Amino acid sequence: MAKEGQAAMEFLMTYGWAILVVLIAIGALAYFGVLNPSRFLPASCTLMPGLSCESFKVDATGLTLNVRNGMGSDLTNVTIGVPAGAANCASSTSASASLNDGAAATFTISCTLTGSRFKEDLTIGYTQDGLDHTRTGQLVAEIEA
Repeated sequence: MAKEGQAAMEFLMTYGWAILVVLIAIGALAYFGVLNPSRFLPASCTLMPGLSCESFKVDATGLTLNVRNGMGSDLTNVTIGVPAGAANCASSTSASASLNDGAAATFTISCTLTGSRFKEDLTIGYTQDGLDHTRTGQLVAEIEA
């Protein structure tokens, strides 16, 4: 009976040390950033249903977005910006534009960006049929050199 207990204890100790080594290796990889999930996130620009971000560019001087209106009606006073205090952006919104149904426009937001990734919410303001609306979108991209 004592031999069976000793065998079971040796079995558990052997696998215990192996599991401990694996956990330490995973912890070291996470600490040094090898397992950083933000490195694997794809670039994406999501505004709102009906307003599509066709292309975008993020560099050290700011953001440039090409936006198309697919909402079925004309939009006026369209502004897209980064909330105040986020990402060191000098201006909170871009210039105002009108977007007819199916039309596209380019929006530029001036920012001083550092680092390698940009992930911020975007505020979208527009007037549709005489009513003002505010929505939120998100932009995730690498900062180009």
